[in-house]
Amino acid sequence: MERSTAAAACRLVDERIRSLGGWRAETLAGVRSLIHEADPDVVEECKWIKPSNPLGVPVWSHGGIVCTGEAYKQVVKLTFARGASLPDPLGLFNSGLEGSMRRAIDIREGEALDAEAFKALVRAAVAENLGSDGRKPRGRRRT
Repeated sequence: MERSTAAAACRLVDERIRSLGGWRAETLAGVRSLIHEADPDVVEECKWIKPSNPLGVPVWSHGGIVCTGEAYKQVVKLTFARGASLPDPLGLFNSGLEGSMRRAIDIREGEALDAEAFKALVRAAVAENLGSDGRKPRGRRRT
């Protein structure tokens, strides 16, 4: 992503977080910081901008979507695009457990996120996106 485009995307994420206010803004800002600590090369942007959600959804990517950050009235939801294939030894995933691809972490007001376990999930998601040899995996071959 070009430097000016990346800066504009960061400003949009900043604006989205500010628009939330309160505990949801604090939570999403903290998560954002942990994502950047886990992977300094992560790209952030806002996707799915529409009239009903003019600031869009913050998305963090590296070799594909790592996770999204959505704020609802009762939770901040962090959805990992390929979460079903990630190791989660401490059980951070607590939502979307029935799906075959995505997994999510719902954080409610007053709840604390295990920072080291979360950063491990981010690093695992990046590794999954890039494949074990560091390159983006190709689509599945049909036999």
